[in-house]
Amino acid sequence: MKRLPLKIFFVLQLILIPLFISGVFADPPGPPGPGGDPSGNGGVPVGAPIDDGIGILLILGAVYGCYKIYEIWKRRMDMKEEKIEL
Repeated sequence: MKRLPLKIFFVLQLILIPLFISGVFADPPGPPGPGGDPSGNGGVPVGAPIDDGIGILLILGAVYGCYKIYEIWKRRMDMKEEKIEL
């Protein structure tokens, strides 16, 4: 019986949050400036740097994967030891 109010709470959050989230979206880009480079060469394209967090994320993923492999290996070794003792 206690789980029903909790489920209702989460469902209401899923329904109501999109109604209030519209205020956090970024404004659309403004109009282009008056002028530009007459030679036709554009400026340096602006983009988000992806190298800062991707390397850390890959390293953490590899460490987590190695940890999980170690856990599986350790569990198998414990099961083998239990079978030997029997």
